[in-house]
Amino acid sequence: MARKNANDNPLAPVTVAVGQEDLLLDRAVQEVVAAARAADADTDVRDLTPDQLGPGTLAELTSPSLFAERKVVVVRNAQDLSADTVKDVKGYLGAPVEEITLVLLHAGGAKGKGLLDAARKVGAREVACPKMTKAADRLSFVRGEFRALGRSATPEACQALVDSIGSDLRELASAAAQLVADVEGTIDEAVVGRYYTGRAEASSFTVADRAVEGRAAEALEALRWSLATGVAPVMITSALAQGVRAIGKLSSARGGRPADLARELGMPPWKIDRVRQQMRGWTPDGVAVALRACAEADAGVKGGGDDPAYALEKAVVAVARAARLRRG
Repeated sequence: MARKNANDNPLAPVTVAVGQEDLLLDRAVQEVVAAARAADADTDVRDLTPDQLGPGTLAELTSPSLFAERKVVVVRNAQDLSADTVKDVKGYLGAPVEEITLVLLHAGGAKGKGLLDAARKVGAREVACPKMTKAADRLSFVRGEFRALGRSATPEACQALVDSIGSDLRELASAAAQLVADVEGTIDEAVVGRYYTGRAEASSFTVADRAVEGRAAEALEALRWSLATGVAPVMITSALAQGVRAIGKLSSARGGRPADLARELGMPPWKIDRVRQQMRGWTPDGVAVALRACAEADAGVKGGGDDPAYALEKAVVAVARAARLRRG
C-alpha cells in the first residue's frame, strides 16, 4: 500500500504523491478529496494535466474567494510541467492559501526533481506510490486490501490470489473486493481456487484466450457457458483485459528469453510462451480497440448498462475482431 510520511493529515496544504503506480496515485488523490468533502461537501476539485496548467493558471485557481470555498487542486505528472509553471508552483509552495489543498503527482525520477525537492523543503505531506515489482510487495498489498475491507484471509489465500492474478494492482484489488462481496467468513485458499484457479480459470480465462486468438464463435460459446454456471461478469471482463494487456506488453517488450521477459513484465515464463502464440495477428491499433472494448464492458457490467451479458458479448466480438486485423 502507499506509504506516508509523518505528516499524515490529508488536508495538509500540500501533498506530493511520488511514484509510478497508478492505482496508488489515484488513491492518494481520492483520500485528499474525501477528506476535503468530509469537511465541506461543496469542495471544488480541479484535476489538471501539465498541458492544462500554463503560467498564471495556478494563481487564478488559488486566488482568494469571497465565499472562502474549500478547493482541491490536483496536478498530474508534475515532472512534466514547463519551467514557467514550475516557477509558479514553487512560489505558491512558499505561501499556500488557506482552504486550498494542492496535490502534486510526481513520477519521482530525475526529471522535475527541483519541484519535488522544493515541496519537500516546505514540509509537504508525502505519499510514496512506488511500482510494486516484487512478489512480496504484491502479497503485502493483497493482505492490506483484505484488512482495509474489514475481512480476514489466510496467508495461503493471499498467496494464491497473487499467483493467479499476477502483478496488476488494480486487478488484485478488484479480485479482493469481489471475494469479500461474495464470500462470508474467512477467505481461504479453497475459495480463491474456486474463483480463480478452478471455475474462473476454466471459464473466464477460456473466454479471454479464445477471444484474443480471434476465435469469436468459440469465445462466445465459452462466455455463455461461464454465465450459465454462475461466473461473475466482472471476472470475465477482468480476464479479457488481462489477456489484451499481456499482448500489448509483450508486443512492445524487447526480445529475449521467456525468463528474462517474465522478470521484465511481471508474468510467469509459461505465460510468455502462451502470449507469444496468441499475439500473432495483433497490431497496436488492435490492442487499443480491444482495451476500449474491455473498458466499456467493465462499465457495463458494473451498473453502466442494462444487460451485462450483452455488454460482454460485444466486448468478446470486438476483441476477437481486433485480433484478426492483420490477418484481414
